[in-house]
Amino acid sequence: MAVDPNPDSSSGAEPAGPRHPSKDPKKKKDEKKEEDLSDEDLALKQQLELYVERVQDADPGVQKFALESMRKEIRTATSSMTSVPKPLKFLRPHYGTLKAYFDTMPESDLKKYLADILSVLALTMSAEGDRESLKYRLLGSEGDIGSWGHEYVRNLAGEISQEFAKRQYDDMPIDALMELVQQIVAFHMKHNAEPEAVDLLMEVEDLDLLIEHIDATNYKRACLYLTSSSSYLPSPDDVLALDIAYTIYMKFEDYASALRIALFIDNNQYVKQVYTSTEDLLLKKQFSYIIARHGLALELDDDIAADDDDKEALQDIVNNVKLSEGYLTLARDVEVMEPKSPEDIYKVHLIDGRASASSSLDSARQNLAATFVNAFVNAGFGQDKLMTVLSESSSGGSSGSWLFKNKEHGKASAAASLGMILLWDVDSGLAQIDKYLHSNDNHVVAGALLGVGIVNCGVKDDCDPALALLIDFVNKEDTVIRIGAILGLGIAYAGSHKDEVRVRLSLIMGDPKVPLEVLVFSAITLGLVYVGSCNEEIAQSIIFALMDRSDTELNEPLTRLLPVALGLLYLGKQDNVEATAEVSKTFNEKIRKYCDVTLLSLAYAGTGNVLKVQKLLGYCAQHLDKGETHQGPAVLGIALIAMAEELGLDMAIRSLEHLLQYGEQNIRRAVPLALGILCISNPKVNVMDTLSRLSHDTDGDVSMAAIISLGLIGAGTNNARIAGMLRNLSSYYYKEAGHLFCVRIAQGLVHLGKGLLTLLPYHSDRFLLSPTALAGLVTVLHACLDMKSIILGKYHYMLYILVLAMQPRMLMTVDENLKPLSVPVRVGQAVDVVGQAGRPKTITGFQTHSTPVLLAAGERAELATEKYIPLTPVLEGFVILRENPDYQDDR
Repeated sequence: MAVDPNPDSSSGAEPAGPRHPSKDPKKKKDEKKEEDLSDEDLALKQQLELYVERVQDADPGVQKFALESMRKEIRTATSSMTSVPKPLKFLRPHYGTLKAYFDTMPESDLKKYLADILSVLALTMSAEGDRESLKYRLLGSEGDIGSWGHEYVRNLAGEISQEFAKRQYDDMPIDALMELVQQIVAFHMKHNAEPEAVDLLMEVEDLDLLIEHIDATNYKRACLYLTSSSSYLPSPDDVLALDIAYTIYMKFEDYASALRIALFIDNNQYVKQVYTSTEDLLLKKQFSYIIARHGLALELDDDIAADDDDKEALQDIVNNVKLSEGYLTLARDVEVMEPKSPEDIYKVHLIDGRASASSSLDSARQNLAATFVNAFVNAGFGQDKLMTVLSESSSGGSSGSWLFKNKEHGKASAAASLGMILLWDVDSGLAQIDKYLHSNDNHVVAGALLGVGIVNCGVKDDCDPALALLIDFVNKEDTVIRIGAILGLGIAYAGSHKDEVRVRLSLIMGDPKVPLEVLVFSAITLGLVYVGSCNEEIAQSIIFALMDRSDTELNEPLTRLLPVALGLLYLGKQDNVEATAEVSKTFNEKIRKYCDVTLLSLAYAGTGNVLKVQKLLGYCAQHLDKGETHQGPAVLGIALIAMAEELGLDMAIRSLEHLLQYGEQNIRRAVPLALGILCISNPKVNVMDTLSRLSHDTDGDVSMAAIISLGLIGAGTNNARIAGMLRNLSSYYYKEAGHLFCVRIAQGLVHLGKGLLTLLPYHSDRFLLSPTALAGLVTVLHACLDMKSIILGKYHYMLYILVLAMQPRMLMTVDENLKPLSVPVRVGQAVDVVGQAGRPKTITGFQTHSTPVLLAAGERAELATEKYIPLTPVLEGFVILRENPDYQDDR
């Protein structure tokens, strides 16, 4: 060993030779730096330099000792997040030397050992894009990578994803990479870095690996990350991520969460699987509540529940039979059972002089507006002050008298409003509407038929009363009666894929002698009943109907609802629309573009697909000649696609601002409606201000759309600020009958169900989109694109289609016998906790109330007691509570 120091000293002496004569400034600086180091740093630096030289020693024993010492120094060195660890810093100048020496070494364990160290050094040293850290890792020993620290593992993960992409492109083997990926994922999952593990697996396209590495402690966080990121992933990766989340939830028996995902990807197979994987009847009842809220028409079979009584109990929940009862329980609890009259809503006494003079005039249009306000405000309460006041006079004179204060088609809406007041209460509703079905006035009969449909909205019954009552009126002589019956069927059976409706209405669609309006409403009803079903047969019948229209008919505003009906069949179904969209390119040029845009916007509604939003913005950017109408649906389409998640929603609001400034008039008319659907039942202050500004616009259509949209964003919130704005508008527009009608409708919407209802189509923590609710909103918004001829014309009863989106915005906790149970809950603003460390609070600024409680948009509830365990993680709608067996009362 005596020779050993010799080469060392000589190699040390060589650079020392020339150092003294040349005193160039750079060297001085180096020396100065060395002097700045503390004693221990200096010792460490010299120590490491010595190791570097020893590594190049001829004797394997010396090499091994030097490598182990170097490794120990690197591993034990800690650093703050902002600085490089000392050993890595001092080894920087020698990185090149070690790399060069590595290439000359023969294959041995020592070479692998050095490769490990080079891999760590490459963390701070290698040039961008060289992926040297990964290169040396693959050449190195098989040891545990986690021992080199988090930062190293993260860096490796980044390099792996680049390398993976390159190898796939060049068709090279990836097995070695996948072994590393296994190690890294295991490391991340152990150290609570689930999002990083998921990201890496997405990069290397192997999400299935996640399932084996996940355990009961971290599955919730991993799945939360998967489901949240799915809205930003391109297709088909998004469905894959959700699929994996579903598998993981099923593996850990979190069935309620699995059901939410099954509903999200609209997979009935999965829904059945969730039901059949548990024997717990209470859990199945909870699933049924979730499905009922979603509006899925599910027929339960013997696999789901073998016992007939159980099956009937579950089917009753799915059919929403108890919805009315729960809603009225909530109303009693909040003490709003007292019926309200339209005057209570208008609050004329709060307005300065001039408006009150005009409002005393008993014009038919004012009465029609009052009918709608009355219907919206008392929706579902079963009593009001205009239509149901029978008890006072046995002859029923008073209720009839309101009905006949309306003219012609106004009577239809008045009779139908009874259906809205008795919403969801099928038995008493049909009993009260029945007398109008035998009236001599066709408008009254038509309204009653529509009312029958409204009462049955969302509530299914084995004996199908709506079908039995309405189906025979569909082929009557009178157009008005036919429309009433057809639209009634559409509202009663929306989303149910009812075959009898299809058979009967397909005959109308194929009949060349049918009046245009009957044809349009038949198409809309088929669209609502078969929403999102991609039914080829119906699509063809609507396409043929569109092709057969003459030019004059294509100019009718109503005809534009035919493409909407066609689009409803593909609502949210993305690529499935393509074949139909191709066919639409052959239509008459008057309707071709309109159809194209409408199909695109509905097929991608609620998907957040950025590329489609850009395409629609492209349509809006063109400056067109007069008479082109397709930009309106394009603007609505931007809102429908972007409403999927908060980020896209805010960006869409900004884009709509630009369209207001630079767009043509027909774009400006649609912008308020687009804002209305983006923030429906969620009055954001910035949107409220924009709409308030637009409600005084010089263009009548823009201001009317803005007024209706103020009603939409405040729907069911009782928002005082919007209510004030609308009161002021009612005095501002007291001479304009059309505007005043819109103001009244908006006032009715703001106080929807006295503030207990919402129109938001999203539920379950803003995760699930109810297709029937969205279909109802879309239809009404498209009707509002031409306010003057449809809503202010004789088709005002289309506003009742909004009933498809009405849902109580409540949290009702029930016990194991499904009886209401009052427990304390905390209600606060929901906080996004995806990918956050630790166990962050999911709500902020909460207040504690006893259930039942109201939930506004963006609010979340959690139980404030340990005594019960909820059967679903998302507290919304009906939630079943089970007593906690481990609960000990402190007292």
